[in-house]
Amino acid sequence: MKEPAIKAMIQLLDDSDTEVVQLVEQQIRTLGPSIIPVLESEWEQLSLNPLLQEKIENLIHDFQLESMRNRLTHWKEAGGMDLMEGMWILATYRFPDYSFSQLKTELDQLYFEVWPQIRENLHPMDQIKVLNGVMFDQLKFGANTKNFHAANNSYINVVLESKKGNPISLCVIYMWIAQRLGFPVYGVNLPNLFVLTYKQKGVQFYINVFNKGLIFNRVDIDNYLAQLNLVPNEIYYNPCSNLEIIRRVLRNLIMAYDKAGDEEHKNELSQIIDSLD
Repeated sequence: MKEPAIKAMIQLLDDSDTEVVQLVEQQIRTLGPSIIPVLESEWEQLSLNPLLQEKIENLIHDFQLESMRNRLTHWKEAGGMDLMEGMWILATYRFPDYSFSQLKTELDQLYFEVWPQIRENLHPMDQIKVLNGVMFDQLKFGANTKNFHAANNSYINVVLESKKGNPISLCVIYMWIAQRLGFPVYGVNLPNLFVLTYKQKGVQFYINVFNKGLIFNRVDIDNYLAQLNLVPNEIYYNPCSNLEIIRRVLRNLIMAYDKAGDEEHKNELSQIIDSLD
């Protein structure tokens, strides 16, 4: 459908006949997310009609949600190989104009700040200690303890900008840099806490990024599980998949919106996480 016809349909959303409005809205929804630019353009020109603006806002939100859900489904079906692509897709739920190329640029800039300070031929633990010094002492990444449950702690673009996040968002950034440096560092899905493991032949230890990269071992995980009255399971000691990480970020977002009393966003994200199971 050409743009003038779409604009004419948008104007009919303000018709006094509710049946006409319903039919027009149904027709607009069949056109899909590709008409978002037209909707945005019309919204800007309707400042004197707040009711019609609200209808357009709802349409735009629903189209953006559809796009985000489709991208996430495609990412999963393609194998979920690029974790940062998954994190970017989640960020577009709140920040639909945020581009994947923008995220990659920000990550590259961060890597080039870290890379010159990493020395080769060090013991794995010493390599991690050097990386810790750069990430937490120089670049000032750290835990957002004041607003631990805030939704922004799970959006990768906000965390990169503020340098504050929750355990899993900080781990994702740290892991991406470590892997780019060639370190065998992976995510571990512990109950109530997401951590990393450095794992290669003959060497395995763990990293608590939320606690400035504190290094610990398997016995510490045993003790942690005992405190929670949980039976040890190999999934608590070994790397998890990118899909598991994205699911956990979604659960954090759902909890954040639940605590904020935001039922709309909570329900939308609950439907999305269900579609990933």
